[in-house]
Amino acid sequence: MGLSTVSFRSAVAADADSVAALHADSWRRHYRGAYADAYLDGDVLTDRRTLWSSRLAAPGADRVTILAEAEAGAEAGAGAEVGAEVGVGTGIVGFVHVVLDDDERWGSLVDNLHVTRGRQRHGIGTGLLTRAARAVRDQGATAAMYLWVLEQNTAAQDFYAAHGGKPAERGFARSPGDVPGRLNGRPAKLRYVWPDVRDLLRG
Repeated sequence: MGLSTVSFRSAVAADADSVAALHADSWRRHYRGAYADAYLDGDVLTDRRTLWSSRLAAPGADRVTILAEAEAGAEAGAGAEVGAEVGVGTGIVGFVHVVLDDDERWGSLVDNLHVTRGRQRHGIGTGLLTRAARAVRDQGATAAMYLWVLEQNTAAQDFYAAHGGKPAERGFARSPGDVPGRLNGRPAKLRYVWPDVRDLLRG
């Protein structure tokens, strides 16, 4: 199957349901074991829909949400590159959400970065992370950026390390929405950092 053309744009309120569905599906695939089955198999979609409806209905100057869209059925032609800014897509295949200047020490937070299962390893995650870094460089008070990743999610850790992220410390995940019972015990998480996103952008 050929690769579809991918384009990137800022999210709008009408995207909330699609972003929530992708977010919920990603958590079900990658957070199993750390998050309670009852939550992943039950309330996670409703919970994510509530979150994204709120976020995208009232975006702030300190928050950036970027979507990757794929033009369904389109073949990548000669010279085409996945991640090129061409056309308008017909389906959301990934997104990244950045909170600018979230932490005085660590800088801006990449709060979410997810790519739909069938489009992973096609350059979409790299395109989203690069655009997050550009937003931090252009709009943040500092060029530092960080994120948290579950300790069990080694594939994500490998991806961030390949893009210059360095593990800085270990912590414990908070229950989604701070609602008790949504976690299995105290799953560990790792902070990955980019002290200067310009290094990532030069890579």
